Amino acid sequence: MATASNLRDLAYGFGLLSDTTRLSILKMLAAGPKNVTALCNGLGLKQPIASSHLGLLRMGRLVEGTRKGRTVVYAIDKSSLRELAAVVAKMTPRK
Repeated sequence: MATASNLRDLAYGFGLLSDTTRLSILKMLAAGPKNVTALCNGLGLKQPIASSHLGLLRMGRLVEGTRKGRTVVYAIDKSSLRELAAVVAKMTPRK
């Protein structure tokens, strides 16, 4: 059974997905891990904007960052996206 806390977490995750910039970042990361520079170049974003969106995605556990020297490489946190997808699958009528 879903708890109020779980429902708040899910609502927050879905809220993060409601922004086109964050969806674009996730789409780029679906092709593989990238640093902020690669995301900025690929999406035409300024670094502070990309970093702000990545911070929100990290807080929502939709992406994870791994430090490599002075650079942070971001990747999709597949377990959190699977949780969101499972909720959607349960709400989708079966044919």
